Amino acid sequence: MTQSSTLTIRLPEDSMKRLDNLAREIAHPPADIAAKAVEQYLDVQEWQVQAIKDAVKEADSPDARFMDHQEVINLMKKKGKL
Repeated sequence: MTQSSTLTIRLPEDSMKRLDNLAREIAHPPADIAAKAVEQYLDVQEWQVQAIKDAVKEADSPDARFMDHQEVINLMKKKGKL
C-alpha cells in the first residue's frame, strides 16, 4: 500500500454536496474520490507545465523556426484541419 498524508481542504457547499452524492452513487468514500481527482489534476498540470517549458526551450533555440499566422492557416488547410 502506498503511504499517504492527510490534507484538509475547504470546499464550497455545492461542491461538497456533489462529492457526497457521487460517493453514494458509486459506493466509494468521498476522500478516495477527492484523492483521485487531485491525482488527475496534478497529472494534467505537470504535463502542461512541462510542455510549456519544452516549447519555450525549442523557441529559444538558435534553429527555431517561426511561422506567421497566414502560413499556419495555409498549412492547416492543406492538411484538411480547417
